[in-house]
Amino acid sequence: MDNEVYAIEVSVRPQYLPKESRPAEQRFVHAYNVTLTNTGTIGAKLLSRHWIITNGDLKTQEVRGDGVVGQQPHLAPGQSYSYSSGSVMDSAVGSMHGEYLMQADDGHTFNAIIPAFTLAVPGSLN
Repeated sequence: MDNEVYAIEVSVRPQYLPKESRPAEQRFVHAYNVTLTNTGTIGAKLLSRHWIITNGDLKTQEVRGDGVVGQQPHLAPGQSYSYSSGSVMDSAVGSMHGEYLMQADDGHTFNAIIPAFTLAVPGSLN
């Protein structure tokens, strides 16, 4: 496949939410803002998501579902779509990564990779 035709760039900006967290109860809440940009030459619709969430003890949880935040956005070439979501962890440090299943306007399906990013309480990493 020509990667320049089917190309979705994914960037994530995580943020720790101290007012929502309760460290004494091992509850650490993070928000994250995701931006998808169609850098390819054909439009594509986001069909589903697959997240792999790893906590500080290296325990993993997988989350799968249709769309994102109740939507299945279509991205024309050059178009971006952003949304915000969140995660609750039971450790001060963790990570997330995954993929979106996309369907191009020509019917071809492909994965848009969500690069790994760290969820961390400020000051918990050296």
